[in-house]
Amino acid sequence: MTTSPPQVNGHRRRIPVITEWQTLLAPVEEPVATPTPEPEPTMPAVDLVAQAEADAIRTKAFARAEAEAEALRIKAEGEAKAAEIKAAEEARKLKLANDKAQARAIEEQAARAARIAESERKRAAAERAQQDDERAHQEQQQNAAAAEADVAKAATTWRKYAIAFYAVCAIVALPVQIAAFWDRDAPWLVIAPLMLEGAALVVTKGAAAAVAANRPHWHYRTVAWMFAFIAAGINLVHGLDAFDPATAIGTAFASLAGPGVWDLHEHGRIRRRDGVLTRRERRAAKKAAERAAKEKAEQELFEDERQAHLENAARDAANKLDADRARMFPRVHEHALKLAADLGETTITPTIWKQAKLDVDGALPGESDEILRMRNTAAAKVEAARLNKPVSTLSKNTNAQRASQMPKGQKARVYNPPARPGRRTPGDTPKYVSAARKQAAITAKNASTEEQK
Repeated sequence: MTTSPPQVNGHRRRIPVITEWQTLLAPVEEPVATPTPEPEPTMPAVDLVAQAEADAIRTKAFARAEAEAEALRIKAEGEAKAAEIKAAEEARKLKLANDKAQARAIEEQAARAARIAESERKRAAAERAQQDDERAHQEQQQNAAAAEADVAKAATTWRKYAIAFYAVCAIVALPVQIAAFWDRDAPWLVIAPLMLEGAALVVTKGAAAAVAANRPHWHYRTVAWMFAFIAAGINLVHGLDAFDPATAIGTAFASLAGPGVWDLHEHGRIRRRDGVLTRRERRAAKKAAERAAKEKAEQELFEDERQAHLENAARDAANKLDADRARMFPRVHEHALKLAADLGETTITPTIWKQAKLDVDGALPGESDEILRMRNTAAAKVEAARLNKPVSTLSKNTNAQRASQMPKGQKARVYNPPARPGRRTPGDTPKYVSAARKQAAITAKNASTEEQK
């Protein structure tokens, strides 16, 4: 017996669900009773019951196949839809990543361009500043050169005028001196005035050479002035005797004016060479020195006041510290005072306080028996929180073999087995105290609660 295919000509075949197999059979007409003799019994051609069972089995098989096919189709559609959703999500993520990468690249490019522009701007600014500095330096050099040229020109002009004035004064003073030395019997004496003026001129040139060579020049200038006064005296005396007072005074003034003007020229050159300040510069330097001295005095006064304030603050802090130590650690403070007096110290130094703390409390500053107990308790709480257990369940001793309910002995516990091994006797273990019984009950309750969880 074969089964029908689930599809016919590409179309799904509808499988009928048979509830009563008798309805599929054609109604059988009831035979009419006739007096004919009974025919001979014959075997039926088809077994209707077996056919109905086969149809039911085939229907169930078709229904199961259709359900499996539908489940596979739904699963395939779901997987395809999930793959489509996953692909879309991956594409969206990839697009977001690409957008972020593109935005990051744009930002980096913009930042790079900004850095390049900033670098170019700074370089251009540096070049402009360098050019401005060079231009200012060149202008300064040009101004300095122009000023030096003006100074040199003025000095040259002043030198020429001084020499010319010296020559004019010599020409004015010589006739009276020649007249003073003229003698018909000794005409050669007219050389004396020339020698006197020439000696003054030579000594003046020697003073100029000494100034140029940075050598002492005062003796040259002294000799030159001596010759000038001699010539002036001769002109004044002879002028008053042989001529009028105006001639005498004029020629005497000429004998002093020429060397005097030249000495002024040399004096200015000496002061410029030695860097001697002018009166205005000396006055400005004096005011600057007075201002600097005043500022220095104010700064020193400020520093003294600041140092005094710091010393007072340090003294107040030391007194407060000593008072706090005396109030919080009276025994240690008293012992520290004794140690300071014994060691010849006027105050309690950190070394003395450390020694006093060790002597009295047996611990360094910052530690004590209370601090150690508090630290151990805090460490036990942290360990209990880390292990999610009550604090009382943690072992507070270093001997893990000792039972938690047993009292701590002063010396090592010696195990003494009972007379009858394997049997407990009343009183072989000390009774729990009330606090231990309560703690044991709480521990058992917590353990049972954790096991139930």
